[in-house]
Amino acid sequence: MLGLMQSDPINLISILVHAGKWHGEQEVVTNTVEGGIHRQTYADTLDRVTRLASSFSLYGIQQGDRVGTLGWNTHRHLEVWYAISGLGAICHTVNPRLFPGQIEFIVNHAEDRLLVVDLPFVDLVAELLPKLPSVERVIVMTDEEHMPDASTLPVAAISYEAFLSAGKHTFDWPVLDDNAASSLCYTSGTTGDPRGVLYSHRSSVLHAYAICGKDVFDLSCNDVILMLVPMFHANSWGLAYAAPMVGAKLILPGPHMDGASIQKIMDGEKVSKAAGVPTIWSNLLAHLNKSGQRIESLKEIVVGGAAVPRSMLEEFDKKYNVEAIHAWGMTEMSPVGVVNRRKPFMDDQNDAENLDVRCKQGRVPYGVDMKIVDADGEVLPHDGASFGKLMVRGPWTAASYFKSTNSILDDGWFDTGDIATIDQHGYMQITDRSRDIIKSGGEWISSVELENAAMCLPGIAIAACIGATHPKWGERPILLVKAADTEPPPEEEILKHLGQSFAKWQLPDAVIYVDDIPLTATGKIDKKPLRAAYGEYLIS
Repeated sequence: MLGLMQSDPINLISILVHAGKWHGEQEVVTNTVEGGIHRQTYADTLDRVTRLASSFSLYGIQQGDRVGTLGWNTHRHLEVWYAISGLGAICHTVNPRLFPGQIEFIVNHAEDRLLVVDLPFVDLVAELLPKLPSVERVIVMTDEEHMPDASTLPVAAISYEAFLSAGKHTFDWPVLDDNAASSLCYTSGTTGDPRGVLYSHRSSVLHAYAICGKDVFDLSCNDVILMLVPMFHANSWGLAYAAPMVGAKLILPGPHMDGASIQKIMDGEKVSKAAGVPTIWSNLLAHLNKSGQRIESLKEIVVGGAAVPRSMLEEFDKKYNVEAIHAWGMTEMSPVGVVNRRKPFMDDQNDAENLDVRCKQGRVPYGVDMKIVDADGEVLPHDGASFGKLMVRGPWTAASYFKSTNSILDDGWFDTGDIATIDQHGYMQITDRSRDIIKSGGEWISSVELENAAMCLPGIAIAACIGATHPKWGERPILLVKAADTEPPPEEEILKHLGQSFAKWQLPDAVIYVDDIPLTATGKIDKKPLRAAYGEYLIS
């Protein structure tokens, strides 16, 4: 027997329709690429999205077609998301920070029919277009006044506002299968070619519902949300859907991601919550400490994409009265997997004990299941000490990659590639990526834990730990350190500090001071070039 409830099909456009109807006066604010602040309401946004969808349809974009975007977080990029997905096509966000060869691979693999690009990326696209046979047209996200000369491009180009102007103010949004594809994001390809993760309307709406919850991002119409996580990075952590879902005021920073610009727009728009990777918050802290400015309206930030240093949590707490919330996820998980929200037992702990808990990645919301297993696939206990492969499953976790017939699941579970522990309260902590764990004399050493501990010292901007070949032990850890603005601590001080938390055999064999540490296109430490440069350091 089936239930007798209404079963309206799910289409992501319903989120914006809801926002336009019930929160129509609420603002979407952009620090624009062209310069200056742009404001429009959710009602305005819905009207423009309707016209844009009409324009795409008139052009000939059909259900299942892919439309690529290379853009910053702006109102126009947001409109493209909803228009493309709403009409049943697939919005493919391309990370413009990738190497040109990777972008070429991704666009060709997706077979994008159109590219919708921001002004700073027109030259990049112009160089790539001769190698992108599926691309028919380029839409530049600007108006006629700022439209660059595109006469030399091998395909037709048009300004976004000119393209939108052809659309009608009404559009019949199609009835789609709940599992119809809505958007496409590619992994950063740190272990090979990027792989496409194809999201559905159902998975994206469920994920957006979940992250609004009190134990996740805790969103409401009373919030002013600064979305610093890029729209090309794992669906902007779902915030582009969740903010309109609850009617929150949405602030989009455009390309202006430096500390001064972030502080200025936070202060000007009275931002209450924000989300971004640790490097963003390090830049903001550096600016605040140097300028003496404050962020009075800000209540909490969500930090993900890489492990959060303990010192960062403490500094936001003590100096700025801002709670930094640790979170973790993956492109394959839409992306939110865990968020570090308090549990009642923490009320009976002191600040240091609570900070120990807050440094962990967090605990799962409803919709995510998780386990750790040993090399034989046996489930390990939740004791906070046993560590093994982290496996996940749930309705917004990928089952296979785009254009692949092979499942990526192991008996229904997705192997994240991370090594982790889970404690008795359900808090998960990443100890390392499986490929980054240092295997020394039969023992495992966590590179992530050494990095986090080192970065608690003043004078260290970034620390990266890798395993270097050793003639006796197989591998030994070495620590690469990039100094902050101040003089970095000497090697002896770093090792003494680490010795307070690690056994002697776990300490790095060498500390190497470097001018820079490479980051991936998503802001994580890129250890491939470090291994190539320093992997033989201890034997050379």
